[in-house]
Amino acid sequence: MAARASMLFAIPEREFVEEYGGVPYNAPHNGSVESIGDEMAISDNVVLGDGIQIFHPDLVNLYGCTIGAESKIGTFVEIQKGVQIGVRCKISSHSFICEGVTIEDGVFIGHGVMFTNDAHPRAVNTDGSLQDDNDWQVIETRVKRHASIGSGATILPGITIGEGAMVGAGAVVTKNVPDHAIVAGNPARVMGDARERS
Repeated sequence: MAARASMLFAIPEREFVEEYGGVPYNAPHNGSVESIGDEMAISDNVVLGDGIQIFHPDLVNLYGCTIGAESKIGTFVEIQKGVQIGVRCKISSHSFICEGVTIEDGVFIGHGVMFTNDAHPRAVNTDGSLQDDNDWQVIETRVKRHASIGSGATILPGITIGEGAMVGAGAVVTKNVPDHAIVAGNPARVMGDARERS
């Protein structure tokens, strides 16, 4: 059963009371936002499944997203509004998962993985005015179940990474990755079949 972030921080067998100066890490602070001290960590509009592990909830930036049961979220991760993450996923530290991304069940995201959602990003319009949400369109990306994305990979928008696929560390993924393919390089190219390396 899912719960709002303000109701659930199930980090089994971890005690953070001493680490955070005698204040339980899941104690509500500053109204509707979970935080330690004055730092915002997890917005109250985040939906978390049971048994989520967020090892340093004061060192993440999660808002408007849904994260499935038993998933693990590392330090310095940002997950934006509208992102859907399945059950039993592992999101390693320093990764950025932007609006428009769907990650299915059992996916591994390595350290420092960057997703993008705009093929032609600009700060301003042609008249020099600052762009807002009405000036661009989110391009969706999907990572299918049991895929694995290596550390430092960059995923361009509009990509589907296939079921059981493996993306090598540092790869720049510019086109769809077939199911069970191993891809690497810049741009990422198929290098093999993950089923042959299991």
